[in-house]
Amino acid sequence: MSATDEMTTAQAVRSMLLLMPRLVGLARRMPIPVALRGLDLAPRHLTLLAYLQYDGPLTVRQLADRLEVASTTVSLMVGVLSRHGILTREEDDADRRRRIVGIAPGYAAPITQWLSSSATAWTEVLAALTPADRATIVAAMRAYETALDKRAST
Repeated sequence: MSATDEMTTAQAVRSMLLLMPRLVGLARRMPIPVALRGLDLAPRHLTLLAYLQYDGPLTVRQLADRLEVASTTVSLMVGVLSRHGILTREEDDADRRRRIVGIAPGYAAPITQWLSSSATAWTEVLAALTPADRATIVAAMRAYETALDKRAST
Protein backbone atom coordinates (compact mmCIF):
# COMPACT_ATOMS: atom_id res chain seq x y z
CA MET A 1 0.00 0.00 0.00
CA SER A 2 1.48 3.34 -1.00
CA ALA A 3 1.15 6.49 1.07
CA THR A 4 -1.44 7.87 -1.39
CA ASP A 5 -3.77 4.84 -1.23
CA GLU A 6 -6.90 5.11 0.85
CA MET A 7 -6.68 3.47 4.26
CA THR A 8 -9.40 2.11 6.44
CA THR A 9 -9.41 3.22 10.06
CA ALA A 10 -8.23 -0.27 11.08
CA GLN A 11 -5.33 -0.11 8.60
CA ALA A 12 -4.34 3.33 9.84
CA VAL A 13 -4.48 2.21 13.49
CA ARG A 14 -2.31 -0.81 12.68
CA SER A 15 0.21 1.36 10.85
CA MET A 16 0.39 3.85 13.72
CA LEU A 17 0.72 1.11 16.35
CA LEU A 18 3.67 -0.30 14.43
CA LEU A 19 5.19 3.11 13.73
CA MET A 20 4.97 4.82 17.13
CA PRO A 21 7.34 2.48 19.03
CA ARG A 22 9.93 2.94 16.29
CA LEU A 23 9.60 6.72 16.51
CA VAL A 24 9.97 6.66 20.29
CA GLY A 25 13.01 4.40 19.95
CA LEU A 26 14.62 6.75 17.43
CA ALA A 27 13.89 9.77 19.63
CA ARG A 28 15.51 8.05 22.61
CA ARG A 29 18.63 7.33 20.57
CA MET A 30 19.16 10.99 19.73
CA PRO A 31 22.43 11.87 21.44
CA ILE A 32 22.19 14.22 24.39
CA PRO A 33 24.81 16.98 24.09
CA VAL A 34 27.76 16.56 26.44
CA ALA A 35 26.83 19.71 28.40
CA LEU A 36 23.43 18.18 29.27
CA ARG A 37 24.48 14.59 30.00
CA GLY A 38 24.23 13.36 33.55
CA LEU A 39 21.51 15.86 34.45
CA ASP A 40 18.71 13.26 34.42
CA LEU A 41 16.49 15.33 32.13
CA ALA A 42 13.04 13.92 31.38
CA PRO A 43 10.87 14.56 28.28
CA ARG A 44 8.97 17.24 30.22
CA HIS A 45 12.25 19.14 30.63
CA LEU A 46 12.87 18.94 26.89
CA THR A 47 9.41 20.39 26.23
CA LEU A 48 10.02 23.25 28.67
CA LEU A 49 13.42 23.95 27.11
CA ALA A 50 11.89 23.85 23.61
CA TYR A 51 9.32 26.51 24.57
CA LEU A 52 12.06 28.73 25.95
CA GLN A 53 14.26 28.12 22.91
CA TYR A 54 11.53 28.92 20.38
CA ASP A 55 9.48 31.52 22.28
CA GLY A 56 12.23 33.22 24.28
CA PRO A 57 12.11 34.02 28.01
CA LEU A 58 8.73 33.44 29.67
CA THR A 59 7.16 33.71 33.10
CA VAL A 60 6.41 30.58 35.11
CA ARG A 61 2.69 31.16 34.48
CA GLN A 62 3.24 31.38 30.71
CA LEU A 63 5.26 28.17 30.77
CA ALA A 64 2.56 26.46 32.85
CA ASP A 65 -0.11 27.52 30.36
CA ARG A 66 1.91 26.21 27.41
CA LEU A 67 2.80 22.95 29.16
CA GLU A 68 -0.77 22.60 30.45
CA VAL A 69 0.39 21.91 34.01
CA ALA A 70 0.18 23.75 37.32
CA SER A 71 2.51 26.67 38.01
CA THR A 72 3.87 24.78 41.03
CA THR A 73 4.98 21.95 38.72
CA VAL A 74 6.78 24.41 36.45
CA SER A 75 8.33 26.13 39.47
CA LEU A 76 9.78 22.82 40.61
CA MET A 77 11.15 22.05 37.13
CA VAL A 78 12.61 25.55 36.80
CA GLY A 79 14.17 25.22 40.24
CA VAL A 80 15.94 21.99 39.29
CA LEU A 81 17.15 23.37 35.95
CA SER A 82 18.25 26.64 37.60
CA ARG A 83 20.30 24.79 40.21
CA HIS A 84 22.11 23.05 37.35
CA GLY A 85 22.75 26.46 35.75
CA ILE A 86 20.68 25.63 32.65
CA LEU A 87 18.06 28.31 33.27
CA THR A 88 18.17 31.85 34.56
CA ARG A 89 15.48 33.54 36.63
CA GLU A 90 15.32 37.30 36.55
CA GLU A 91 12.99 39.77 38.14
CA ASP A 92 10.26 41.11 35.84
CA ASP A 93 10.67 44.89 35.64
CA ALA A 94 6.91 45.27 35.09
CA ASP A 95 5.99 43.22 38.18
CA ARG A 96 8.76 42.53 40.69
CA ARG A 97 6.82 39.55 42.13
CA ARG A 98 7.18 37.65 38.85
CA ARG A 99 10.28 35.97 37.52
CA ILE A 100 11.24 35.73 33.87
CA VAL A 101 12.76 32.35 33.03
CA GLY A 102 15.27 31.99 30.23
CA ILE A 103 17.98 29.67 28.99
CA ALA A 104 21.42 30.46 30.40
CA PRO A 105 23.74 31.65 27.61
CA GLY A 106 26.14 28.74 28.12
CA TYR A 107 23.36 26.24 27.45
CA ALA A 108 21.67 27.84 24.44
CA ALA A 109 23.90 26.07 21.90
CA PRO A 110 23.65 22.57 23.47
CA ILE A 111 19.86 22.90 23.71
CA THR A 112 19.66 24.01 20.07
CA GLN A 113 21.84 21.02 19.15
CA TRP A 114 19.56 18.66 21.12
CA LEU A 115 16.41 20.00 19.44
CA SER A 116 17.87 20.31 15.94
CA SER A 117 17.65 16.66 14.85
CA SER A 118 13.92 16.49 15.50
CA ALA A 119 13.32 19.98 14.16
CA THR A 120 15.20 19.20 10.95
CA ALA A 121 13.30 15.93 10.44
CA TRP A 122 9.93 17.62 11.05
CA THR A 123 10.86 20.49 8.72
CA GLU A 124 11.82 18.02 5.98
CA VAL A 125 8.50 16.20 6.27
CA LEU A 126 6.15 19.12 6.89
CA ALA A 127 7.64 21.43 4.25
CA ALA A 128 6.48 19.04 1.53
CA LEU A 129 2.86 19.27 2.71
CA THR A 130 0.18 21.86 2.17
CA PRO A 131 -0.67 24.14 5.09
CA ALA A 132 -3.97 22.25 5.48
CA ASP A 133 -2.15 18.90 5.61
CA ARG A 134 0.29 20.26 8.22
CA ALA A 135 -2.64 21.50 10.32
CA THR A 136 -4.31 18.07 10.04
CA ILE A 137 -1.16 16.30 11.26
CA VAL A 138 -0.73 18.64 14.21
CA ALA A 139 -4.43 18.34 15.11
CA ALA A 140 -4.28 14.53 14.87
CA MET A 141 -1.20 14.36 17.12
CA ARG A 142 -2.87 16.63 19.70
CA ALA A 143 -6.08 14.59 19.57
CA TYR A 144 -4.08 11.38 20.00
CA GLU A 145 -2.31 12.85 23.02
CA THR A 146 -5.66 13.83 24.55
CA ALA A 147 -7.22 10.41 23.87
CA LEU A 148 -4.19 8.59 25.25
CA ASP A 149 -4.08 10.81 28.34
CA LYS A 150 -7.78 10.15 28.97
CA ARG A 151 -7.11 6.40 28.97
CA ALA A 152 -3.97 6.69 31.06
CA SER A 153 -5.82 8.44 33.87
CA THR A 154 -8.53 5.80 34.18
